[in-house]
Amino acid sequence: MFETSTLNARNKKVQRLVNILFLLMTLFLIIPVLIILGTLVVKGSPVISLDFLLDSPTKGMTAGGIFPALLGTVWLVAVDLVIAIPIGISAAIYLSEYAGNNWLTRIINLAIINLAGVPSIVHALFGLGAFVLFFQFGTSILAASLTLAIMTLPLVIVATKESLQAVPQAFREACWNMGATRWQTIRRVVLPNSIAGILTGLILEISRTAGETAPIMFTGAVFFTPFLPQGIFDQTMAMPLHLFVVSTQVPGVPENLPYGVALMLIALVLTMNSLSIIFRAWLRGKKKW
Repeated sequence: MFETSTLNARNKKVQRLVNILFLLMTLFLIIPVLIILGTLVVKGSPVISLDFLLDSPTKGMTAGGIFPALLGTVWLVAVDLVIAIPIGISAAIYLSEYAGNNWLTRIINLAIINLAGVPSIVHALFGLGAFVLFFQFGTSILAASLTLAIMTLPLVIVATKESLQAVPQAFREACWNMGATRWQTIRRVVLPNSIAGILTGLILEISRTAGETAPIMFTGAVFFTPFLPQGIFDQTMAMPLHLFVVSTQVPGVPENLPYGVALMLIALVLTMNSLSIIFRAWLRGKKKW
C-alpha cells in the first residue's frame, strides 16, 4: 500500500513536470508571434486607411497605397489554387485508393517528400527556366502561379492523402458489397467524407503561396507597373515583393510604411485562411460519424 502511494505520488509529480514543460514550450512559440504581431499593429496601423488599400504607390513607392500589390496577390493565389488543387487531389486519390505498395509508389512518395524540402529559390530558378523561357509564357501571372503550384503540391497531396485514409475502410466495403465501382465509391462516399481534411491542405497552400517572394520575383511579379493585370499572361505587383522593395530597395520610405504593408499581408492571409476554416468547420458539422 505504501509503495503504491509512493508510485502514484511520483507519477503525479512527473505528470506535473511534463505539463509545465509543454506549457513553457507553447509559450516560447506563442510569445514571439504575439510580439511580432503587436509590433506590426503598433507601427503599421497609423498608415492603414481606405486610401492605403485602394490607391496605387506614388512618389517612387514612398507614398500612396497597395491596391495593385493586393490585387496581384489575389490573382497569384487564385490561379495557383486552380492549378494545384485538381492535380494534388488527383495524385492523392491515386496514391491512396489505386496504387499498391510497390517500388513505384515508394519512389513517388519519396519524391513528394523531397519536393517539399526544396528551397523556394530553387523552385524560382526552375520556374524561370521551364515556364518563362522554355514554354515562353514570359514573366506573367501564369508562370508565377505554375511555379507556386509545383512548390505547394506536396502540401495538397499529403493533406488529401491523409484525409482519404482517415475515412473508415468499412465505408468502402459497404459500397463495394452494394455493387458500386471503385470510382463511384470514391466520388460518392470517400471524397465527401474527407473534404474537411482536404481543406486543411488548401489552408496551408494559401498561407505559403501568399507569402512567397523568390518564386514570383523571377517569374511574374514586378517592382512596379502602372496597369492592373487583365489576364494570366500579364505581369503584376505582389504583396511579398512589394514589402521587400519598400523595406530594402527604396530610399526615403516612411518608417511606418513597411510595417503597414506587412500588417496587410498578414491580414490578407488570415482572411483567406479564416474563410477556409469556417467552411471546413461547417462541413465537419455535417458529418454523421
